[in-house]
Amino acid sequence: MAETGQAESEQDIERKIEETRQRFKSEYVGESQDKYDSRDVERLFKEDALVEGYLTWRQFVVEDTLKMIDESLQWRKEFTLNDLTESSIPRWMFESGAVFLHGYDKEGNKLFWFRVKLHIKDAKTILDKKRYVAFWLERYAKREPGMPLTVVFDMSESGLSNIDMDFVKYIINCFKVYYPKFLSKMIMYEMPWIMNAAWKIVKTWLGPEAISKLKFVTKSDIQTYVGPEHLPPHMGGTDQFKYSYPPLPDDDFQSPICENGPIVSEDESDIKDIESESKETLESSFNSEQSLKPKKVNFLEDSQKSEDLDRGEPGRLRGARKPTTTFKGTLLDISPSEELRFGAKESERKCLIILNNVTKNHVAFKVRTTAPEKYRVKPSNSSCEPGASVDIVVSLHGGFQASPQDRFLVMAAEMESSAGAGVSELALFWKEVSKAKVMEHRLRCHLLESPKSILSNLSESPSATSNEHQDLQSTLMRVLATNSRLEQKLDSCVWTQKVLVLMVSFLLLFGLSF
Repeated sequence: MAETGQAESEQDIERKIEETRQRFKSEYVGESQDKYDSRDVERLFKEDALVEGYLTWRQFVVEDTLKMIDESLQWRKEFTLNDLTESSIPRWMFESGAVFLHGYDKEGNKLFWFRVKLHIKDAKTILDKKRYVAFWLERYAKREPGMPLTVVFDMSESGLSNIDMDFVKYIINCFKVYYPKFLSKMIMYEMPWIMNAAWKIVKTWLGPEAISKLKFVTKSDIQTYVGPEHLPPHMGGTDQFKYSYPPLPDDDFQSPICENGPIVSEDESDIKDIESESKETLESSFNSEQSLKPKKVNFLEDSQKSEDLDRGEPGRLRGARKPTTTFKGTLLDISPSEELRFGAKESERKCLIILNNVTKNHVAFKVRTTAPEKYRVKPSNSSCEPGASVDIVVSLHGGFQASPQDRFLVMAAEMESSAGAGVSELALFWKEVSKAKVMEHRLRCHLLESPKSILSNLSESPSATSNEHQDLQSTLMRVLATNSRLEQKLDSCVWTQKVLVLMVSFLLLFGLSF
């Protein structure tokens, strides 16, 4: 029954996505071809997840969703989001360090920092500030599509002069209208009491969904949401990151671990990775001819592919989790599209990344990670023939466990037909290739919940409920006791009032008699 309900729900979503598109085309796009950027309209009609995001944020009310899409797409054109680049933002804004992306919360969501003390209200720069925020949001949306953000308003050492209500309202609209389902939570750190009145106004701009995401914290409890390794020292953390520009801050992607331990130099990593992988290929050739040939992959036949991998591929592929989703890139199709799924069991400590070359030339590729000490990646630096596929095995090393904060970066660049694919040729190629020609795609880690943790949560929930019940009962008792005292005071006041009325009446009668 549950599956039927889920299927009906999915069908209903698909129907509403199609209805939204058709109505938007007839009721909005038909009015004027210049109202929106054509690239945004094209995305709307191609990407189901984008439309579903708008529908979800508007509780699947199509009429409200259409208004939201209209406002969002007009804003995107006004701010030229599709053409907004680093060079189009005033340099001093990047140098100020007032806004930036860095680190992750405990759920693996990227942290979007606003250092409030560095904001000064200025009507002359407000438009540039808005474009600056839009630049960061659009940059993140393209790099990690579908992954929400946690906004941190660091209000330490700030005051009323740092609060620009128009700018605050704009930031709220970014998450309320322009980037639906983008907000995980909004952490307000050390908000001065003098700003309470301002935030009462701000709350009126927020919908019920956004209000529930507000978290007011201090130094003593911010680690409920963010681990100390991603907090600066003034918040009680251990992160020694210091913002500086240029370049823009980014995840620290490094070469993954190799057979001989962590890599010191990236150049050395390229050479060692390629040598190690070449040796492994030669060894596995005695076991299977397929290890010497590029393997064609049919993503529509996952079950058959899984059987073929287990039977015919080298031992390094056995036990690796096979991807079921695909990202369509300009040079490579990458499976999975968004995340590698690791678990606690031994059979869940190995994942497979499949790269499919969609060009007519050789494509060189690298795989980097933010946690090089945790993972082995084979191959992590090689090339792929035209129309061929490469299987990359990502496995957890030793006793390490995957974390939602871990990220992988797949880099790819098209090679000239005359370029070699040996150790020295690849190392030289990556040194000389232009950054503009490099395709990048990021993958995050997802932790599979073990049966033990599920049972643990179930066993803990009754006690949690019991504690909540006790807290509620004690609160209720305090309210009743306070109410009783108020009733006694009220009775006393009423009695005093009656006595005073009688005395005034007596005095009036006494005065009239004379």
